[in-house]
Amino acid sequence: MTNNPVDGTPLAASPLTRAVLEIDEYSAGLGWDQPARLFALVDSAKLREQEPALAAQLGIDDDAAASLTPVEQDEIPAGTALDEFLATIAWPDAVAGCALTVERLMLPPSAEDSVPDGLDEKQLAAWVAEHPDRQEVRMTVAVLRDGSRESALRLREKDATSEVLTGASLVPGLADALAATFEA
Repeated sequence: MTNNPVDGTPLAASPLTRAVLEIDEYSAGLGWDQPARLFALVDSAKLREQEPALAAQLGIDDDAAASLTPVEQDEIPAGTALDEFLATIAWPDAVAGCALTVERLMLPPSAEDSVPDGLDEKQLAAWVAEHPDRQEVRMTVAVLRDGSRESALRLREKDATSEVLTGASLVPGLADALAATFEA
C-alpha cells in the first residue's frame, strides 16, 4: 500500500483531519469572500445504516467506514455575531462533531506592538484591514464530542491545496467555541 494522497488528503490522516480538509477543499471551490459556513459531522457508517437514502444522496458508499461526513447547515444569519450564533446551537446525539469555515484578516505577531491604543472593535477591524502586512485567511475548525480537534488554514496569497496548514491547536478560541456547542 502506498501513502499517496487520495483527493489531496493523505491516506494516514485521521477521519477528523480528512473531514476538515474535505470542507476546506469544498470552501476553496466556492472562492473567497464567502460567509461563514457551519457543518455537522456525522459518522458515515451510522448515517449509511440509519438513513440509507440520505447516504446515497450524499455519495456515501461502503468504503466510508471510519469516516466522517460533513453536512452543511443552514446559512448563519447575516448580521449575527459568530459567538452569539454559536451560543444558540445544540446538536442532536446523531452528530459526532461540527466544523466551521470562516474568513478573517490576520496580522503577524510582529504587528501587535504597533496596534494603536484605545481602538474599539470596529476601529481595530478597520486598522487591520489597512495594515500592509495583513493576510486574508480561511480557517476551517472542527471538534468532536470526544474533545478531538483539527484545523486547516488557507492563506489567500497561497491559495493551493498543497499550501494548507493543519493542526489541532491552530485556532484554539474558535475550537473552544465549537466545543461549547456540545455542552448541555
